[in-house]
Amino acid sequence: MKVIRLHGAGDLHLHTEPDPEPGPGETVVRVSAVALCGSDLHWFSEAGLGGEKIESPLILGHEFSGLIEERDGGVLRVAVDPAVPCEQCRFCREGHPNLCKALRFAGHGADDGALREKIAWPDQCLHALPESLNEIDGAMLEPLGVAIHAVELGSVKLGMRVGVFGCGPIGLMVVQLARLMGAAQIIATDKLSHRLEAARTFGATSVIQAEDGEENGEIWAASGEEGVDVAFEVAGENAAVETAVASACPGATVVLVGIPVDERTTFKATTARRKGLTIKLCRRMKHTYPRAIKLAEKGRVDLRSLVTHRFPIDEYAEAFAVAVRREGLKVVIEPIQSG
Repeated sequence: MKVIRLHGAGDLHLHTEPDPEPGPGETVVRVSAVALCGSDLHWFSEAGLGGEKIESPLILGHEFSGLIEERDGGVLRVAVDPAVPCEQCRFCREGHPNLCKALRFAGHGADDGALREKIAWPDQCLHALPESLNEIDGAMLEPLGVAIHAVELGSVKLGMRVGVFGCGPIGLMVVQLARLMGAAQIIATDKLSHRLEAARTFGATSVIQAEDGEENGEIWAASGEEGVDVAFEVAGENAAVETAVASACPGATVVLVGIPVDERTTFKATTARRKGLTIKLCRRMKHTYPRAIKLAEKGRVDLRSLVTHRFPIDEYAEAFAVAVRREGLKVVIEPIQSG
């Protein structure tokens, strides 16, 4: 089978390797679609993420879907949860598998991911897709799960003013979910004009060009000089963190979703303290796949419009180049093309 491995920063190679052998409780999935995430781009650009470095060539890819062969000869389309918790530790038992210290995660550290034609993965992580969703939609359910978890951390309620700072795919999903939750105002910022236009399409009531903090006065004015009740930082840049804190009203919640390049998050302590802000950090997701599938199946969120580029596995270099240049919204690689 064809496999893409990362050997070092910016150093991807296409290999031919044996098909995987499933272990106990695992099934081989023919991988149809892998969406490239911001964390994949960290690994690609820096050969590491969150203090972990590549020790041997790594297969990236954790937003994915595929096909499994059923015993009756049929084919089942599935979305795949990339996270495999131990289910035994305190955090798993208390309902927080995303905090499991023994968690395996596709495409991270020592665990190879989905940028290959086939992968063996635990049955408990395979979620059947309804007829209305295709494999591309299935790959987008993982980032939707992160957005669901983030919005729940923010406790968005009817009539609230919400700020979304960073309008990549997850930020745009947060915009959609905030609208569904009944936010009265959704103020969105980004440095890229095409992302701002997408935010407007998905329900943002105000879109503002991010200018490393220079936009703060405009954000405050858009909120009616009151600030936002919940601020979501989804850019992975410290300027967006500073903006989220500056735009929050007293007593607000700030949810940090983005992954900073330099492993540091800073903000003005006086501002946060005097406002009495609650600051939460979003760690992946938990218990979201069934709900994400229902939301997409019912058309309550638009996943398909977020996918702007699709590439076969042989064109992996161009796929990563497009993603690094932040062209469009979401880039998808299709290891196998099922039509």
